[in-house]
Order: sequence, then C-alpha cells, then structure tokens
Amino acid sequence: MSRPTVLFVCVHNAGRSQMAAGYLQHLAGDRIEVLSAGSEPKDRINPVAIEVMAEEGVDIAGNTPKILTVDAVRESDVVITMGCGDACPIFPGKRYEDWQLDDPAGQDATAVRQIRDDIRGRVEALIGDLTGE
Repeated sequence: MSRPTVLFVCVHNAGRSQMAAGYLQHLAGDRIEVLSAGSEPKDRINPVAIEVMAEEGVDIAGNTPKILTVDAVRESDVVITMGCGDACPIFPGKRYEDWQLDDPAGQDATAVRQIRDDIRGRVEALIGDLTGE
C-alpha cells in the first residue's frame, strides 16, 4: 500500500491544523504524507501554538498558513476538519473526520496546552488506524 495522505483543515491554518500536522509529521515520520490548509489562512502561525509545540520537541515555527485548495482535498486519503464548517469540498470515497477542538486563537499557553494534548491523542490514534500499529 502506498503511504496515506492526511489533510488537516481549520479556518486560519494557524493553530489547530498546524499543531496536528506537526504531531503527525513528528510521530509518523515518512509513513504518512501530511498536509494542512485553511479556508481563510492567517499571515502567520499562532505564536502560542509554536511555543507549546516546542515544549514537546515539535518545531512548527517555519510553517506558513496555506489556503485550502480543491487539489489538496483531492490528493488526500483522509481529510480532518477542525471547525471549518462547509468550507471543505467533499469528494466521494474520501474519509472525513471532524475534530471538535477549541480554537487556540487569543488563548493563553495553559489553554493551548490542553488543546495540544487533545490533538496529540487524536493523532496517535489516527496513526495506529492508518498504519495498523
């Protein structure tokens, strides 16, 4: 089987989806292709998200929020949305999940750590599901 592609989508692609993509890249390495995007991307990653991910040894500081494209959805096997509502195009045959997570925008580090830890658990379960490990 070729390696699966996972796309994480949130509105701004500056917090939740970046943290999830950072964890998936960090924990799965090259076993899973990782993409992230936003329906209305911000111009930079949430600095608190960068800070709390660095505490876990995951560097997302060099990432840039990207606009969600139809092509990104088309080339993904799994599309995970995080509060982007109807902005995500739906293609038959794809696996879609919606992760209900608080938006870290404007939150302090303590709140963002809770979101981060929730995301890590979900990413670990996803890796197990996709790789059979």
